[in-house]
Amino acid sequence: MTSQPPSPPPQPEQPAEAVPTCYRHPDKETWVRCQRCDRPICPDCMRDAAVGFQCPECVAEGNRGVRQAKSTFGGSVVRTPFVTYTILVINVLVFGAQYLAGNEVTGELAMWPAGVAVLDQYYRLITAAFVHGGVFHILFNCWALYVVGPYLERAFGHVRYVALYLISALGGSVLGLWLDPLNQPTVGASGAIFGLFGAVFVVGRKLNMDVRGIAVLIAINLVITFVVSGISWTGHIGGLITGSLLAGAIAYAPKNNKTLWQVLAITGALALLAVLVVVRASAILAAV
Repeated sequence: MTSQPPSPPPQPEQPAEAVPTCYRHPDKETWVRCQRCDRPICPDCMRDAAVGFQCPECVAEGNRGVRQAKSTFGGSVVRTPFVTYTILVINVLVFGAQYLAGNEVTGELAMWPAGVAVLDQYYRLITAAFVHGGVFHILFNCWALYVVGPYLERAFGHVRYVALYLISALGGSVLGLWLDPLNQPTVGASGAIFGLFGAVFVVGRKLNMDVRGIAVLIAINLVITFVVSGISWTGHIGGLITGSLLAGAIAYAPKNNKTLWQVLAITGALALLAVLVVVRASAILAAV
């Protein structure tokens, strides 16, 4: 009688290999790992690398040592000149409010020396740059801003550019505060625009470009300023001088500690203009 050999004992089942999940999204399965830290990453977390993929943290860590691109004169790289577009929109909106409300908006925002010195309405030194005296006035200023604004915004970066624009406008108002009749109102972005014209000339000289075109444009507009009645020559000249000097300080800042020198130039210009405003306002009050 033949006996059957005993059956081998049952072998325990091998556990199935666990499916890895993304370290940032545990509910997503993935077989891809970061090339630097070897953590599993899902398609949402994959970042292209020289070889394979990396996770967001490793990409951020690697970028810390990468020098960020700068504009020509030290600002951040500008892809869309949104500061210029924002100023254009503000000009149009304020002009629309002027059209709808009549003289009320213009009277509230216009620059006039007595309003600043006697009524302590110092905001007029800036708000006047966003008010215009007619359709042709706003069309010319907006056209000029649209032409030269993006160029300068890309050259200086957003922050330096908006400082240049507003300080040029302020420079025009400050000269008007000193030299205009006390009750003479002035409006318009022309002071800021002339400041941008001067800045284009300075930048062109710095970069060894042909500046004859902008020089002719400045000369023509200066002739118009003094020939045509009703134009604020103080606003134009004040803006041109302020914008040119400030642009020169920014463009010709020493390479060592360039940003520091540029910040000092901007704050110094603001401080000087503020002193001129205080001195002139005090003199007007003393004479009233």
